[in-house]
Amino acid sequence: MKPAKKTSKGRQKIEIRYIEDPEKRQVTLCKRKGGLMKKCSELHFLSGAHVALAIFSNGGSVSAMGTPSVDHVFRRYAGEAHVEDPGAVAAERAAVEAAARELEETKALADAEKNRMDAIGNKVVGAAEAAGKRFWWEVDVEALGEAELSEFARALQRVREVVQREAGKLEVSAPAAAVSGRRRGNRREYGSRRINCWVT
Repeated sequence: MKPAKKTSKGRQKIEIRYIEDPEKRQVTLCKRKGGLMKKCSELHFLSGAHVALAIFSNGGSVSAMGTPSVDHVFRRYAGEAHVEDPGAVAAERAAVEAAARELEETKALADAEKNRMDAIGNKVVGAAEAAGKRFWWEVDVEALGEAELSEFARALQRVREVVQREAGKLEVSAPAAAVSGRRRGNRREYGSRRINCWVT
């Protein structure tokens, strides 16, 4: 029998109203501030419009961004006489476009690396399953290629570090009365808790 498929409410319209809880209000500001700044940057990039955004939080912090600059846009809005230097505007626009391209390239590289790591993980898990092993770390290393071996070694090292850290926490937090005093190899028993940490 197939498990019941999860149903989702999908995208819903959120009622815009004042958030009473100060903590939730701060979280909402932090989450939405980046989106606002991104939209302003995109608007400038797409249309060439000069855009400025200033956000004043209840805590007194100020966040601002503008293209070509906040100062430039506010002076222009205030009606100050301003002679626009075409060279400076072109240089600013080129810098914004270069930053946008660099951001897209970085995102593409991050996505490619994530896909590569997912593929390696799938290969390791598949090799373990094919050999009838229950856990990914029991995989036969002969079944892995050079790229998979280096990532496999890093993953094992991370597991080892986590196990050591957790075992250390348990040793420190275990009351002296709970320690049974029995120790065989690296196995220690703390009351009803048994920890096997086969690490050196």
